[in-house]
Amino acid sequence: MQREISVSGLYDLDQTIAAKLFEGITYPWEALPKIHDFIISLGETLPKDIYEERGEHIWVAKSAKVAPTACLNGPLIVDEEAEIRHCAFVRGNAIVGKGAVVGNSTELKNVVLFNKVQVPHYNYVGDSILGFKAHMGAGSITSNVKSDKTLVVVKGEGASTEGSISIETGLKKMGAMLGDYVEVGCNSVLNPGTVVGRNTIIYPTSMVRGVVPEGCIYKKATEIAEKK
Repeated sequence: MQREISVSGLYDLDQTIAAKLFEGITYPWEALPKIHDFIISLGETLPKDIYEERGEHIWVAKSAKVAPTACLNGPLIVDEEAEIRHCAFVRGNAIVGKGAVVGNSTELKNVVLFNKVQVPHYNYVGDSILGFKAHMGAGSITSNVKSDKTLVVVKGEGASTEGSISIETGLKKMGAMLGDYVEVGCNSVLNPGTVVGRNTIIYPTSMVRGVVPEGCIYKKATEIAEKK
C-alpha cells in the first residue's frame, strides 16, 4: 500500500510541468509546502514566446483560454491549451496543467493539476494534487482542514500484505491526492488526508477518507470493489 500512495505509485511525472517539484520526496503531500516557491522559480524560466506574464507571478500560456470573468491570483502557472472558465477563482499557489479545465465557480488554492485534469463545475480543490486525466464531478470538493484543527494523518486499512498504515503528514492543511485517471462522482466530499489510487472510481455523493486502493470502485467505506 505504501508504494501505491507514493509519488511514483500515483503519478506519471511526464504529464506535468511540475515534475521537478516531486524530486527527492516519497509522498506527494510533501510537495504542498513547496508549491509557492517552485512556481516563482519555474515561472521566471518559462519561454516568453509560449507564456505571457499577466500579473505578479502569474504566467499563462498564450494558447490557454481564460474567461474574462475568471479571477487569477499568483503565484500561478496556466499551461498550454488549458481552459479557465467563467467565474473560476484561483487563489494562488496553483499549477494548471496542459489541456486542463477549471470550470464555472471552481476554486483552486495551493494545488497541482496534472495535464488533462478536469474540475469543471462548482468544485473546491485546496492543498491537493490531481494526477493525469483525473476528473471531479460537479459539486465534488476536497476538504483540507480537520474539524478539530489537528494535523492530518494519512490512514489506510490496507488491502495488501503490508497491512494498515498511519502516516503523520505534519500538515494542518491537506486535501486529497488523486492518482492518474481517478474519477470522482458528483457531490462527493474527499476528507482531509484522502489518497485515491490510480484508475479508481468514486461513486457520486460519497464521503471518502483515508486511502482508497488503485483500480477499484468505491461505493462506500465498507464496499470497495475491484474493477474488472
